[in-house]
Amino acid sequence: MQEIKKVKLFYLLMALAALCVLVFPVGIANFVFGYIFKDNPCILCWAQRISMIYVGIMAFFIVRYGLKPKYIASILIMSAFGLYQSFTQVSAHAHRDVDQGFSLEILGLHAYFWAEVVFWFVIVFLAIVFYLAPKFKYFEEELNGQSFRKLSKSFMIMIYIGAFVVLSNMLQAFISTGVPPFMGQSDPVRFSLNPRYIIWDDSELKNSYKSFSILGTRDVKAPDYAFSPSSTIQFDNDFKNAPLNIDKSLKIISKKTIPYAKPINSLSFINNEYVATSKWDIVFMDKDYKSVKSLEIDPYYSATIDPLVGVSLAYNDVYVAMGSNKTFLKFRKNDHADDRLEFANFIKGYDSFEASGSNLGRGRFSTVRAKFFHTGSMTINKDYLYLATLPNNKDKTSFVISGFLVDDMNLSFEFTPKAKLKEGRTLGDLYVTSMVFFDDKLYALSKNHNIIIVIDTNSKIITQTISFPSEIKNARSLIIDNDIFKILSFEDNQNMIYDLSF
Repeated sequence: MQEIKKVKLFYLLMALAALCVLVFPVGIANFVFGYIFKDNPCILCWAQRISMIYVGIMAFFIVRYGLKPKYIASILIMSAFGLYQSFTQVSAHAHRDVDQGFSLEILGLHAYFWAEVVFWFVIVFLAIVFYLAPKFKYFEEELNGQSFRKLSKSFMIMIYIGAFVVLSNMLQAFISTGVPPFMGQSDPVRFSLNPRYIIWDDSELKNSYKSFSILGTRDVKAPDYAFSPSSTIQFDNDFKNAPLNIDKSLKIISKKTIPYAKPINSLSFINNEYVATSKWDIVFMDKDYKSVKSLEIDPYYSATIDPLVGVSLAYNDVYVAMGSNKTFLKFRKNDHADDRLEFANFIKGYDSFEASGSNLGRGRFSTVRAKFFHTGSMTINKDYLYLATLPNNKDKTSFVISGFLVDDMNLSFEFTPKAKLKEGRTLGDLYVTSMVFFDDKLYALSKNHNIIIVIDTNSKIITQTISFPSEIKNARSLIIDNDIFKILSFEDNQNMIYDLSF
């Protein structure tokens, strides 16, 4: 008899929980926000609200038809779907500044955040009531062989209230969203009963399913590396097809092979020595390109670093190694490095390099216009570190230069340089694999179309376009030494260094 009382208490708690879900988040959103404040749910908001309605209905199904595994599974599936929808919306707005967001606020937090609370409440509530529930055989005993449970008047009142809330939501959904194929608006206008201002929209359906990826806007393929050519970008070495007219042309003076076995992705000249990167290796070379000292970073420790695209000197003896995902490592040489401390940062070289301590270590650059782009280049001039975006499978037209203050590594500016482009062309046609400052101008080497653009970072204008021969098939890095331009190219499994001049 005591166990049957526990069963009845279980059903009472389940009915109250169902009523709470339908009356408070769903009912308030419908009656107060919708009819009074004229709030109109967006597609994601409707998805969250519908999931809550399904959860409430399934809970009432349990109250009416008894405890069945399929009802429990349905509640969990719908909660998972609701959590996914609310997390999608929260993540889209979580990075915004104070008081920026979407839709109405409850206690200072927008409604889509509270959807997370509701669905986690459902999951935790289920865990608690099932933990305290009696054995399943007592549920069968309480049902007494009937196909459904006989409910008291109080239970029926709760169900009728829930049904009324559901019907009211159906009415609001019909008025504001319409019937299939209409599916609502991503930025809905306020709720109105005036047909003149009611919008039935199917644009989201047309636009959302042209292509599908579980990564969404972040389904950006890896960029082109010396050791791993891109499968999504086709390169053209003819400068005549460049998006800009050519002002000057370089000619090859000489070329030689760098005696290094791995494909070099970037090459810099710092403090009278060459610094090369190959995937996660950093190699210091003498003027004859012979290896003097090397290290290999651990890319998966702490902030994950994609393959390296450049090394620059930040200040004094501190180097910055840049990954294509805009994650960096600040390190320095130290023949007396604490190998136990540096073991975390380096797979090789942890006894002669250090990345732990003041002004050292890993970090991530945050951008606005360049958020969904990799970078293939990095350079530092005076107080600022510069990155340039690479076109990708999602966007082949944009080109953004981002500048970060070296002192705090925070974004200071972003711009797309102005240029006289050929008709119908964009700077997204460029594929910048190297940048270097010379005479206070930014020289950006494009592997695509074999050109170097010269940017005045003060006026943000491309002042000159320089071509180099199509013989150079895979330009990776640019070094300028007075009137000599050195271009690194990985060709036929060899690292070639070309000397050029006008």
